[in-house]
Amino acid sequence: MNDLLKIGNREFSSRLFVGTGKFPSPEIMLEAVKASGSQMITVAMKRVNMADEANDEMLTHINRDHVQLLPNTSGVRTADEAVLAAQMSREIFGTSFIKLEIHPDPKYLMPDPVETLRATEILAKDGFTVLPYIQADPVLCKLLEEAGAAAVMPLGAPIGTNRGLLTRDFLRIIIEQSNLPVVIDAGLGAPSHAAEAMELGADAVLVNTAIAIAGNPVEMAIAFREATIAGRRAFLAGLGAVASDAVASSPLTSFLDL
Repeated sequence: MNDLLKIGNREFSSRLFVGTGKFPSPEIMLEAVKASGSQMITVAMKRVNMADEANDEMLTHINRDHVQLLPNTSGVRTADEAVLAAQMSREIFGTSFIKLEIHPDPKYLMPDPVETLRATEILAKDGFTVLPYIQADPVLCKLLEEAGAAAVMPLGAPIGTNRGLLTRDFLRIIIEQSNLPVVIDAGLGAPSHAAEAMELGADAVLVNTAIAIAGNPVEMAIAFREATIAGRRAFLAGLGAVASDAVASSPLTSFLDL
């Protein structure tokens, strides 16, 4: 399919974005990233130590011509901290793409909508391609669109819970109203969750924990890749209407009366 997703100044044929945390080893992480076919890879700024050989190996093996690094600001608590982290990431990684995460509560890691909106306004004016991670709030999504976000990333469920699309009713509204790409981020725990998100009309999904902690992360990365493709194909094909009563798949005839 010639079905490309455009975010900022880049186009993507893969609609599965993957994270790089929680893997049992850097080697398995690299294998899983490759197997996923992803062209957007998130990297947490708080985990980056450029003197660490593992980080250097990861950056060396990722083809920056085909894969977009998406540094994230996970761990910051305010807009000011997020802006500083984004400016550092632009220097370190040489990209204006930034996944904006601001969650001051360390227990539930719920994003702060007020600080996220303020940081988006500042970073967009500074030339960043901002992808804010947010709660599934349709009103906030429209405000972020007006503030200059390049995409919105509403959560399906709390980070790392693998509980799927608990926010599906709000996601439907966001997808219906948004003029920006909608990337479902956080909480997707099974390939079926990714397929469902794409069937709803999401433009992409981001998965980390479900792949990283799987018994076989590489095989799970392949499963998510295939599920994302299947869900997108189903959405483009047009899902059939849901009925409350049984409907025969073949016309009723009287041949049995002959």
